[in-house]
Amino acid sequence: MNWLDGLLLIAGLPVLVAAYYLGLLTLLSVRTAPPVLSPAQRASRVVFVVPAHDEAAGIVATVQSLQGCDWPAESLQILVLADNCGDDTAERARSAGARVIERNDTHRRGKGYALALAFSTLIDEGWAEAVIVVDADSVVSNNLVTAVVAHLNKPGRWGAVQVFYGVRNPQAGWRTRLMTIALAIFHRLRGRARARLGLSTKLNGNGMGFSMEALRTVPYQAFSIAEDLEYGIALVRADIGIAYADEASIAAEMVSQTDRAVSQRDRWDGGRASMRRTYGWPLIREALGTPALERFDLALEVLIPPLSTVVAALLLWSLALLVSGLIVPLGTWLPWLALAAWLSLIAHVLRGVWLSGLGLGGLQVLAFAPVYVAWSLLLRLRRKRVLTEWVRTERE
Repeated sequence: MNWLDGLLLIAGLPVLVAAYYLGLLTLLSVRTAPPVLSPAQRASRVVFVVPAHDEAAGIVATVQSLQGCDWPAESLQILVLADNCGDDTAERARSAGARVIERNDTHRRGKGYALALAFSTLIDEGWAEAVIVVDADSVVSNNLVTAVVAHLNKPGRWGAVQVFYGVRNPQAGWRTRLMTIALAIFHRLRGRARARLGLSTKLNGNGMGFSMEALRTVPYQAFSIAEDLEYGIALVRADIGIAYADEASIAAEMVSQTDRAVSQRDRWDGGRASMRRTYGWPLIREALGTPALERFDLALEVLIPPLSTVVAALLLWSLALLVSGLIVPLGTWLPWLALAAWLSLIAHVLRGVWLSGLGLGGLQVLAFAPVYVAWSLLLRLRRKRVLTEWVRTERE
């Protein structure tokens, strides 16, 4: 290996690790058998927590969806946390049968503060044994409570659960169809792989459940723009596992219009960037200091950028190999490394298409993927600052 081979390998190592890691998760994304709920566990007292900011248009449908869950009515409550609302979200939620807490604090804004108030209230009351967080624009499968309670009670260290989080309006446009594939990749494919390895999955903010014991052990202090990932890191560091429940689902509305998609993308990218800066290297050091695979997986989850960025980085590295090879002979193993990385990413995306349920329509919409990749990269290049505060995406 000459000096140029070594330099190219070092330059490409981050993207190669990311691609091979995603390829490994793809191979492991076979569904595991769900735990069985015992008759005694069906008496568990569960509270749905619905943080809502100006959600009058959809809050009734969400409450009605939660009321349709297959769970004893005497053991189920719905708590809507109306957070700094300027509309009649609270009134509509009450009329639909939910309990409502209204919060007005313009200095401490965001979902994290709303959840902290709801959780502390429920802990003080002492009635609930588990809580499930549902966004105010979502609908749920009727087995949601059953799945969450079953996973919280299975043997092991599980104190949190994340159900599959998908798209409520997949046919609204090409963006929502691509988002359907993306969530199938990020949530279902990777969730299944981690479940097969016995690792904690990532909290996705919507459709996540917690035992009250876990909330008491690790008080909810996640107030960043990526509060779900932040609290998930705190749980894993406390050795509290986050199970993935593939058998239940929650679906939320995704935006299809460009201006609203920009706001949503800014919030997501800002949150991930903040977590990378705060937790990336500390998690790597923790992973190197312990043999636990879970810490290594969590570190990669935080450090690996969006799939569009990984694809762009691999493309640039592959072009660097091509140009360098035209000037100076390179080791034959370098192109093989690139090919294996490309196959890993292609398999990752195609598996996501399969798991999305879009069928041939999913393959067709991949034609828009280069446009989406270019658009998301352009947004990052044009962004003057990383978004660090919560901004609501307008609903459609």
